Amino acid sequence: MEELIKRIMAAAGIEEDTAKSAIGIILGFLNKEGPEDKMQLIFDALPGAQELVAERQANGGGGGLLGGLGAMMGGQMGAMAALSELNGIGLDMGGVQSVAKELISYAKEKAGDDVVNEVVSQIPGLSQIV
Repeated sequence: MEELIKRIMAAAGIEEDTAKSAIGIILGFLNKEGPEDKMQLIFDALPGAQELVAERQANGGGGGLLGGLGAMMGGQMGAMAALSELNGIGLDMGGVQSVAKELISYAKEKAGDDVVNEVVSQIPGLSQIV
């Protein structure tokens, strides 16, 4: 996880806490929206990632009202809630793209292209960001 955090810090020019929060937000969103079996393979390949998502959720992560609506409705609302959370931790759209691209690239290195591509393909609009 430390390698991923450092790569995201460098790619997006952000602090460690922001990088950890961004990873938790994005992986939490992917976990809600992506195929469960493929997400488990990604979590297995990224030691500490599942704990980061769980810690974020335990500490009240979820984006307030928009996050609650996103969780209930999924799909585009879920994506909007995740984007709202990422904006809330100080990332603009360029920062979001940098973090997402680096996270996806790292996940492909560790879990394999096929697994990650299947998750990305299952989430409308995600391929446009990464």
